Amino acid sequence: GGTSCDGLFYFAGLGCGTLAVLEQNEAGIVLLRSFDWNDGLFDVTWSENNEHVLITSSGDGSLQIWDTAKTRGPLQVYKEHTQEAYSVDWSQTRGEQLVVSGSWDQTAKLWDPAVGKSLCTFKGHEGVIYSTIWSPHIPGCFASASGDQTLRVWDVKAPGVKLVIPAHQAEILSCDWCKYDENLLVTGAVDCSLKGWDLRNIRQPVFILLGHTYAIRRVKFSPFHATLLASCSYDFTVRFWDFSKPNPLLETVEHHTEFTCGLDLSLHSRGQV
Repeated sequence: GGTSCDGLFYFAGLGCGTLAVLEQNEAGIVLLRSFDWNDGLFDVTWSENNEHVLITSSGDGSLQIWDTAKTRGPLQVYKEHTQEAYSVDWSQTRGEQLVVSGSWDQTAKLWDPAVGKSLCTFKGHEGVIYSTIWSPHIPGCFASASGDQTLRVWDVKAPGVKLVIPAHQAEILSCDWCKYDENLLVTGAVDCSLKGWDLRNIRQPVFILLGHTYAIRRVKFSPFHATLLASCSYDFTVRFWDFSKPNPLLETVEHHTEFTCGLDLSLHSRGQV
């Protein structure tokens, strides 16, 4: 007890990727298990029904299912995307075991890890897909952010796109759902801005957060506070925001000396990022 796992990944040279599974205990952060893949790994998501299982997405267009209880390679590899598989996410709504992936081939794909091939392919984006994120509230609903400057919302029970939001006049690299309002999403883009979107009225954003000086690579809503979010950028900073405040920028963290490409907020410990 008292330990939590987090899958971290980095893009190594020579076209190789490593999945490092780390454990936090009294001694600090220790390497629990390490797996190699023959191409860069771009994203990782934990299983919602098995604490030992996670899925990565890769530069060769494939997804890999790994089991941290096993020392050898992936349990399964899905190779359907024709270009880089840039994002992968496991649904958190109970009662469905669904994974969504987004690719530079401009498609998103729906997977059930128990089935050997994709259940469905979602087409409509006119640029690469950078981010695919399940709604934490609405079963079978996910959002995607793309280089075509749109945020899109999809329903796995319906074939076409549910909603197209022309969110930025720039490539959108990241999106996330608010954990406390099923209609609220945030986007982060190459124009250095974060924008909040209410699905019931998409004519204009509900908030715009300015401060980053280069493209925003990842944005995440807090699991504990309805109006708090965190973002990281090619400007080397991590920033914390509260969009309900007149001066929304709470803090700028400048610990990194290189591009910050990813971040997440702990579900277990309120202050941990």
